[in-house]
Amino acid sequence: MSRAVSWALLAALLLATAVELEPRWAIAQHPSKPRPTPSPSRGAAQPHGEHGTPKGWKFSWPKGDSLKGREVFAKLECYGCHEVKGETFPAPTDTGKVGPELSQMGPLHEADYFAEAIINPSAVIEKGKGYEALDGSSKMPSFNDSATVQEVIDLVAFLRGLKPGAAAPARVKPESSGHMKH
Repeated sequence: MSRAVSWALLAALLLATAVELEPRWAIAQHPSKPRPTPSPSRGAAQPHGEHGTPKGWKFSWPKGDSLKGREVFAKLECYGCHEVKGETFPAPTDTGKVGPELSQMGPLHEADYFAEAIINPSAVIEKGKGYEALDGSSKMPSFNDSATVQEVIDLVAFLRGLKPGAAAPARVKPESSGHMKH
């Protein structure tokens, strides 16, 4: 499968999760937006017959390897903009490109939040902190053409493993699977 097709599938799954589960940040960002109507119940007329999304389905982020994710962090030179206290990466040098310090982010965000920040950096931008470009987009570049889906999965595992006061994180346990039995 080509890298572009892999990214398209991953983006579609993340979008489906965002619409279906109404993440807290989406509601907070858009409190006046009407809630999406639920999917038709099983047995109701569906465009694809019985092949609709199963009730209660949730995208489950795949297991990643935090040690490989640390390697991806270095390969993509994320340290050029993001400090990770307790790590041995070079410190950011260009103050115009500095993103948030990451050493305490692991417990603050779910895996899909990190994934979205990597795949679609302009989706959520903290205003007034210098992360926004003049055109309103994120200053964070896109890595969609330079990272594989597995590298993003591993990078998310690395970020999820970052804890306050911790040096190199231990391997992150995979989140529970949201897949339903057929």
